[in-house]
Amino acid sequence: MHASFLHEALAKERELELARQLNRAHSRHLPPPAASVPTPVTLRLNRASDDDALHRLAALESRKPPAGRCVVAEVAGTIVAALPLDGSAAFADPFARTAHLVPLLEFRAKQITGNAFEKPPRWRILPALRWSMR
Repeated sequence: MHASFLHEALAKERELELARQLNRAHSRHLPPPAASVPTPVTLRLNRASDDDALHRLAALESRKPPAGRCVVAEVAGTIVAALPLDGSAAFADPFARTAHLVPLLEFRAKQITGNAFEKPPRWRILPALRWSMR
């Protein structure tokens, strides 16, 4: 009984070692994963021909389409995010990875307009009120 148990344990260990060797050999010949290849992004001002794409993005986020100029982010020829230059919030395709594009859009908009797209503090006066109440 003990001999068969030992035999099974040795066979299982040999099977695991062969599987590890196969995985190592297989991983050496695989191309790099597709996720590691960066996708080019184009940042530019919107054009009249972009109206349909901007309306689609706004509809996906249940917002009104922007009335003025926008900085748009284009990935593989498709507009996936936009930031209106009037100071409104950015909007993007909720079905695409776009969170990393918003800071790029804000940076480009600041270059174009000279304005920072930062939300002002809610209570600028609060520290002054606290000081005056002492």
